[in-house]
Amino acid sequence: MTAHDRPKGAAGPAQHSQLSLFARNFFKHPQMLGSIIPSSSFLVKRLLDGVDWQQARVVVEYGPGVGTITRELLQRMPPESTLVVLETNQDFVDCLEQSLPDPRLQVVKGSAETIQAELDRLGLPAADYVLAGIPFSTMPAMTRESILMRSLEALSPRGAMLIYQFSSKVLPDLRRIFSRVECDFEPFNVLPARLYYCHP
Repeated sequence: MTAHDRPKGAAGPAQHSQLSLFARNFFKHPQMLGSIIPSSSFLVKRLLDGVDWQQARVVVEYGPGVGTITRELLQRMPPESTLVVLETNQDFVDCLEQSLPDPRLQVVKGSAETIQAELDRLGLPAADYVLAGIPFSTMPAMTRESILMRSLEALSPRGAMLIYQFSSKVLPDLRRIFSRVECDFEPFNVLPARLYYCHP
């Protein structure tokens, strides 16, 4: 994590605490995180370059972890927008709620498969963007397909799902489910990441 990723006003010890939390959870649930450290600033920038910020009124993020991408989203999103993050790990939920007190942020302890139910519960329209770094390659095929289908259904017609992965295993599913998939690559990350911009 670089100074660019640091939340405004955050002290070094807080940053260290978040990295420790991420590493501890990696060793407890390696199949759920995929990497021992959060995403690099290079990966975050390349991923978010695919966002039209004038259109980003409802954004959903799956598996935000300690909020590396979440913070950057909140810095770029318009004041009247809403960011819904779905996280299954209670440690990360607590971390996000404590470290990111932003009225635009809705932290939900839940699965990516419940995206439409959460949007309905919050009274929100279809998502303009869905961002996901959850490890699709280690999921059962039925779970992977369910998440991708639920995401497609929750997207607005002009929306997009932005995905980063450390394996290309999910690509055939993306091409089968979405009408158009653009591919990219970011070498400056641990591990180097593949990026997919998926359109309904």
